[in-house]
Amino acid sequence: MNFQQLRAMREAVRRGFNLTEAAEALHTSQPGVSRQIRELEDELGVEIFVRAGKRVTGLTPPGRGVLPIIERLLLEAENLKRAGAEYAREDSGALTIVTTHVQARYRLPAAVQAFREAFPRVVVQLLQGSPASVAQRLLQGEADIGIATDVLPAYEDLVVLPCYEWSYRVLVRPGHPLADGAPLTLQRLAEYPLVTYDGVYAGRAHIDQAFAAADLTPQFTILAMNADVIKTYVELGVGVGIVAEMAYEPARDGALLALDASTLFAPNTTHIAVRRGAYLREYAYRFIQTFAPALTREVVRAAQAQDR
Repeated sequence: MNFQQLRAMREAVRRGFNLTEAAEALHTSQPGVSRQIRELEDELGVEIFVRAGKRVTGLTPPGRGVLPIIERLLLEAENLKRAGAEYAREDSGALTIVTTHVQARYRLPAAVQAFREAFPRVVVQLLQGSPASVAQRLLQGEADIGIATDVLPAYEDLVVLPCYEWSYRVLVRPGHPLADGAPLTLQRLAEYPLVTYDGVYAGRAHIDQAFAAADLTPQFTILAMNADVIKTYVELGVGVGIVAEMAYEPARDGALLALDASTLFAPNTTHIAVRRGAYLREYAYRFIQTFAPALTREVVRAAQAQDR
């Protein structure tokens, strides 16, 4: 039994039992993946895949039983490599962070800058996506740290810690009726076309829930994947924007007015997560504390220990 066989099985499952895609991910051939899987089955003495002709279509009961064990073995192999690198070169390496646009654009720059000053020999890679994809890429080992709002606690295989709460701001152009100084209400907001986040973003649910609770039907005119796009269309007069509070920067967004909407929508919580059982290098703990000062190495290690 070898790691190539274990990786072949894991990748086949991850790719929906498409061995061609699994082969591409492993930088090998489809026959090579098939051979590795057959050899693993021969060594285990059981069939781990359901087959229809030459195609694999699912996992057998033994296959479902051994998959978690294989995942743990491969994770520990990755941890072993990281531990060796830790002792070989403690102040250099790579740190991969997967997060959403809002975090990457508005909250991470200061933390990344401070971290780079402390660890100039560490290469920081930023991956971006929806909150759900942040969780998935973290679970698949593509990143060391994940940062997203609200969705991460739903994944049992992640160690998740809260970082900070945030609310929304309503953006309008100067002279807009909503900027008349009168109290901002959901009823008033519902009178205008709205530009806000696409539904794949977890925080968006609080917007929908607030309007539904007030028995109002908002007029969404544009749904976007990031705040910069939302602000652009508000500037064009397409509608009223609803964005995360940190996405409004007075120095850069002076053409827009920001109205406090913290009383209209439930607050959101941004979390930081690491894969359960994954080995973190010391500088990864340092980055976490740089981003969220309350999350010291001791706090994170205690959370990791509780989840074992």
